[in-house]
Amino acid sequence: MKETHSTRRRTLLKTGAAAVSLGMFPLVASAQKKRLLIGTTSSSSSQYGYFVAVSQLLNQKVPTLDTSVTETGATMDNLRRMARNQVDFGLVTTNVMYNANAGTGAFEGKPQAARLLWIYSIAPQNVVVRKDAGVENLQGLNGKKFNTGLKGSATEKTADSVLALLDVKPEVVRGSTGEIVDAVKDNRVIGYVKSGAGLKLDASSQEIAAFTPINVLSLSSAERDKIAQAMPELSLVDVPADEASGVGAYTTWGFGLGVAAAASMNEETAYKIVKAICEDKTKQAAALADVAGADIAAMTLKYASSPLHPGAVRYFKELGLDVPAKLIG
Repeated sequence: MKETHSTRRRTLLKTGAAAVSLGMFPLVASAQKKRLLIGTTSSSSSQYGYFVAVSQLLNQKVPTLDTSVTETGATMDNLRRMARNQVDFGLVTTNVMYNANAGTGAFEGKPQAARLLWIYSIAPQNVVVRKDAGVENLQGLNGKKFNTGLKGSATEKTADSVLALLDVKPEVVRGSTGEIVDAVKDNRVIGYVKSGAGLKLDASSQEIAAFTPINVLSLSSAERDKIAQAMPELSLVDVPADEASGVGAYTTWGFGLGVAAAASMNEETAYKIVKAICEDKTKQAAALADVAGADIAAMTLKYASSPLHPGAVRYFKELGLDVPAKLIG
């Protein structure tokens, strides 16, 4: 039978319809996924590996999301990128997050509306001294050669502020971590302030402890109260005794390592993300030892110093947890 023009046209339409019905479904399914970019830190950091695991977890547990990570300059860079809609959520420290929300510090007069999702680790700022220095409290640092943290670091800046607030005036020696560790070993400085690895001493502090007995100085109750009143961006961290290093329980200042979302993230997306993170017991811990055994929901509510995203609030309330009024922005 001779094929007419109209017959050919119907055949082409049917063929095209079949191609659409067979070939377009994957594209439609893909288009339904919300693509999110996670701001992290240097790829050489263990924290970067944590966020790779977070991305993999969310892609596995939340079918509506397609997440990926990008290397950034960490907290400050991530917050600035969120404000420019260049990343959707990412690594922050709770002290800088507080300043961003309050429009203080580096964000003076320019507050940002990013909101905290969760905290996955705490970073106590440990005041480590040689035991033979005979220093038992922060006031004992007056006039002693002491390092307040890696030169140019957030630890150094924060420790300088805390010691000034408490009227503690050591003879500050600046330098890199390696330089200061050697100086402590040689008894050229009596100690330093070093961010802990979770509630454990970091590797450099453990190295000193293996060489000579150490103390980690604790805040007095009056010093705790003064920091809480004057520096609400900081957390007060109670650290249990560490039998391995012979250090007893102590209290110090610190901040949380967490994840914040851009103001544009909707409540449902934030809720799904926080739910997946809090219910995971293996993937995050495999990437970062600090997370092993951590109750992320409880840690977030304990150490958060700025408002949570409404999606996070919703999930924590579903768990039956009491969300403090100050965390509901």
